[in-house]
Amino acid sequence: MKKKRIIQTFVVTLCAMLLLSGCSLPGLGGGSDKNSIKVTALSTTESQILSYMIKDLVEHETDYKVEIIGNLGSAYVNHQALVNKEADISSTRYTGTDLMGVLGLPAEKDTAKALKIVQKEFDERYDQIWMPSYGFTNSYAFMVTKETAEKYGLEKVSDLSKVSDQLVAGADSTWLKRKGDGYDAFQETYGFDFKKIYPMQIGLVYDALEAGKMDVVLGYTTDGRISSYDLVVLEDDLKFFPPYDASMVVRKESLKEHPGLEEVINKLNGKITTEEMQKLNYRADNDLVEPAIVAKEFLVEHHYFDDDKGGD
Repeated sequence: MKKKRIIQTFVVTLCAMLLLSGCSLPGLGGGSDKNSIKVTALSTTESQILSYMIKDLVEHETDYKVEIIGNLGSAYVNHQALVNKEADISSTRYTGTDLMGVLGLPAEKDTAKALKIVQKEFDERYDQIWMPSYGFTNSYAFMVTKETAEKYGLEKVSDLSKVSDQLVAGADSTWLKRKGDGYDAFQETYGFDFKKIYPMQIGLVYDALEAGKMDVVLGYTTDGRISSYDLVVLEDDLKFFPPYDASMVVRKESLKEHPGLEEVINKLNGKITTEEMQKLNYRADNDLVEPAIVAKEFLVEHHYFDDDKGGD
């Protein structure tokens, strides 16, 4: 398992280096043709599940073949794949992340306003359609083990201030550098620092916390490992983190080249609640069910393969 994670981290890093240098990865070069569609996915379980939902739904309702380009390590890498016309759909993007990361705009706490801003800016800047939300929000959240919560009396993020100088933290490396809702802004809002904070790949923070390598980590609210490891999510009592509604992003050109595609992918809009996404992630992370199977189970359960119901 450890060896597998090391290899995955290497692949993610290589992906980022190649894309940023203008080179193509295997599977990304040349974009798609009129009979195929390329879908990118982050290295998270959540993104893998959503990418397979897109694949299964599109292949069920059209004659297009879908190729998933998985394990891309950041929103920016996924964004570049679309900008370079090396992919058609980015399966999993979050309003707060791209608002401040890709677009370089100030944080927006209002959910509806954040969505409108990214939709407008991606249309005008990149000729891309930021789709309506899948229906769930995957926000950043600080979390600790139940033992740590009980030891220090931790319920909300502000509670960390009284013991922060004793705690080692782990957080997504991109968050540590980001303006607006990153680490610098967090310190200004909450008024404390940690004894040490390590940059990590987001998928590894839960294992590090569970193994006792970290005292507190910044994770995602929909991650199934929260339940699997019985972690305690601390309340963001000062409402620091902006909304991170999840959507897919699609190149307009790809929709023109693939008639009927937009109608099909629109069937996922607003269909997955935050609670349901966490359960899907838990099914993969805790029960060790492959993301492709988890995705298909969801589509079957919600009648996406029933031609007379279509996901209602």
